[in-house]
Amino acid sequence: MSPFTGSAARTPSWEHLRVDVTDGVATVTLARPEKLNALTFGAYADLRDLLAELSRERSVRALVLAGEGRGFCSGGDVDEIIGATLSMDTAQLLDFNRMTGQVVRAVRECPFPVIAAVQGVAAGAGAVLALAADFRVADPTARFAFLFTRVGLSGGDMGAAYLLPRVVGLGHATRLLMLGDAVRAPEAERIGLISELTEEGRADEAAGILARRLADGPALAFAQTKALLTAELDMPLAASVELDASTQALLMTGEDYAEFHAAFTEKRPPKWSGR
Repeated sequence: MSPFTGSAARTPSWEHLRVDVTDGVATVTLARPEKLNALTFGAYADLRDLLAELSRERSVRALVLAGEGRGFCSGGDVDEIIGATLSMDTAQLLDFNRMTGQVVRAVRECPFPVIAAVQGVAAGAGAVLALAADFRVADPTARFAFLFTRVGLSGGDMGAAYLLPRVVGLGHATRLLMLGDAVRAPEAERIGLISELTEEGRADEAAGILARRLADGPALAFAQTKALLTAELDMPLAASVELDASTQALLMTGEDYAEFHAAFTEKRPPKWSGR
């Protein structure tokens, strides 16, 4: 995403999220623990806009998405979203569904790694948000449920039918999206839905440690790796190899590449600049 901005000022505070940025690591917390962090229209819009701002500012090198309390995110709020959408016309419904998809695109397209710290339920839209992240760090209480067919909607919501087969394979994705059954942590780890399984109550801590490791690393290399992983999902091999070659040629002119060689020669750890 381009770092250039227009006339809009930086958002001074976020009404529907709790946001902390410290030394290159952003921690974004869904903070409605009394409702298992169910999403509202405002929370979706804030996530979309926050990710766009952080992508432009280039001050964040890793982001942790977490939920306060005993769950990660139970999906869209039944009253504030599902109830409200029953009175919307088709144009309004399309606007809403496009907005939820924009959140997923923002997670996939932002130039820094996103880590979902999952404890308890990650259901519906919450499961897709975790799925869209680059890493899913979860504790044994985590359970993922793609519930869309359970409410009479397509299981392919917010890009789930695109992302999930690429993470767990078509067979598992078909079962999860069709039936909407909950997948608990041991099975989620077995099929590749969890990147790291922690001890109970340690998901936030482990996600923070991973975020720190990523933030201290070669940010530009991570950003380009993420971009290639997303772009090449739909490319033939020849196009992928050519894109890899062009990307590597550009990175080889960067400061971090030269810094690695200098550090190796001088027998010291590299000092990554992200350039």
